[in-house]
Amino acid sequence: MAITFDKLIRPAAGTDYRQPTRHRKLGLGIAVLGVALATITLIANFVAGDLLAQGEEASGILAWSFGLTTLAFGTVKFGVAIILVGIVVRLWLRVESVEAALPDLVGANPSTEIRAGEVDTDYGVATVAAGSSNPLPIHRMARTLWAPMLAMGAMAVIAGFFISLGWANTGDTTAAAWTQGLQFLGEAFLLSGVSFLLASILGTLRDGGGRIQEGLGLPVLTLKMPMTAKLFIALMATGLMLGIFQFVAYLALAANGTDVAAGFAWLGPIRELSLGLLLSGIVLALATIGNALGFQLNRLREIVAAGR
Repeated sequence: MAITFDKLIRPAAGTDYRQPTRHRKLGLGIAVLGVALATITLIANFVAGDLLAQGEEASGILAWSFGLTTLAFGTVKFGVAIILVGIVVRLWLRVESVEAALPDLVGANPSTEIRAGEVDTDYGVATVAAGSSNPLPIHRMARTLWAPMLAMGAMAVIAGFFISLGWANTGDTTAAAWTQGLQFLGEAFLLSGVSFLLASILGTLRDGGGRIQEGLGLPVLTLKMPMTAKLFIALMATGLMLGIFQFVAYLALAANGTDVAAGFAWLGPIRELSLGLLLSGIVLALATIGNALGFQLNRLREIVAAGR
């Protein structure tokens, strides 16, 4: 299965790097759909607010609009994920095009003396080796799990929305617990899928950069994992575990049926903390990607200018 998923983020042989991929348009279209769903919930909540102001019942509207709001957020996240898949594909095309063009730009007698060890760079400590480094465990995990996480997240969010329709019709607290727990589990899975795609981007930068340097017979400089990347992994794992915990806790509330209101009160912040930690990890992943891109650009300039 990992090989199958890897094919989704690797361009087919002979792909023209000048041709745009379909991921951008598809991702933007899905994101626009998510915004449209959010707009519907905005109107629905205005209506509910007006009914409540008149002393009328609006709990049914608030129930299904809650499910639709969460579905809208999940739809936008799925659109982001599709665009990230396209970015990974473009990065591999970039690696292949640089591999083809760079030998003609390097000096006729590039330096091949390799002194293994570590060096300080403007972008952090880098290792020096004769060949490419093996993929890190997080990169292997990311290439295996990004697709299942997105699929499970989408299914959980959609299922929660349909349960919210039953909640709207019956007002049942069991349906309310299932809706909230399941949908926010789905949101956590979707953000984890996005996080794994960002980790795949980092893995592509690492593997592709090493492959290019090794192909030229030059010392392979590879950035060591920075603190931002380590914190990214920690925040992602903690956020995902909290997302699973809140789901289990909501199910326990639904089965118990006592003191549901108090349970909802403390589970709400926990589910939001789960998403907040995952989003914070994504911020750190983006910062790490920016640093890695800067390192690779500097390394390419060094290879072209000095042939070493």
